Amino acid sequence: MIPRARTIALDVSAIPEHGFGHRSLLWWATASMMIIEGMVFAMVIVSYVYLKGRVPHWPPSGPGPDLRWGTLNTIILLVSCLPNALAKKAAERFDLGGVRLWLTICLVFGLAFNGVRALEFTTLNVRWDTNAYGSIVWLALGFHTVHVVTDFLDTSVLTALIFVGPVDEHRFVDVSENALYWYFVVFTWLPIYAVIYFAPRIA
Repeated sequence: MIPRARTIALDVSAIPEHGFGHRSLLWWATASMMIIEGMVFAMVIVSYVYLKGRVPHWPPSGPGPDLRWGTLNTIILLVSCLPNALAKKAAERFDLGGVRLWLTICLVFGLAFNGVRALEFTTLNVRWDTNAYGSIVWLALGFHTVHVVTDFLDTSVLTALIFVGPVDEHRFVDVSENALYWYFVVFTWLPIYAVIYFAPRIA
C-alpha cells in the first residue's frame, strides 16, 4: 500500500500585504522602467556626440543655448531632491501629515521647473527643423520635458488621492516609489544639461 503524501500547510496570514523598496513589486516595475528609459537617454546623448563629431564647427547654425534658464532649472531640480526625500521618509513611517506637506512642496517645485522649462525652449538659439543640431537639441530637451510633465501629473493625482483618501499602506508605497522616479528624472537631467549647454562651448 502506497503511503499518502503528507500535506504541509504554512500560515502566511502574518506577512504584511505591502512592502517598501525591493520588497515591493512596484519598486521592481519602476526600476525596470528607469533602466529602459535611461538607455533611451543614453542613445540621445550618443547621437548628439556623433553629430558633433561629423561637423567642423559646432553648433553649425550659430551660438549655443543661453545658460541662464537651463542653469536655473538645474538648481531647481537639485533642490527639489530635499522635499522629495522627506516625502519618501514620511511615507515609509506612515506619517500622513508629513506626506501631504512634502508632496505639496514637491508639486510647487515641479510647477516652477515646468515654467522655467518653457522659457528654456525660447533660448536654444535654434529651431528644431533648422538642421541636425537643432533636431537633436530639441529632442533631448523635449524627451526630458515629457518625463518631468508626466511625473508632475502623476504626483498631482497622487497628492489628490492622499488628501481625499482613503489612505492605506499601499498608498504610502506609491508615494515612496514616486519619489524614487523623481530622483531618476533629476539625475538624468544632469548629463543632458551638460551636453546641451556645455558641449557647444567646447572646441
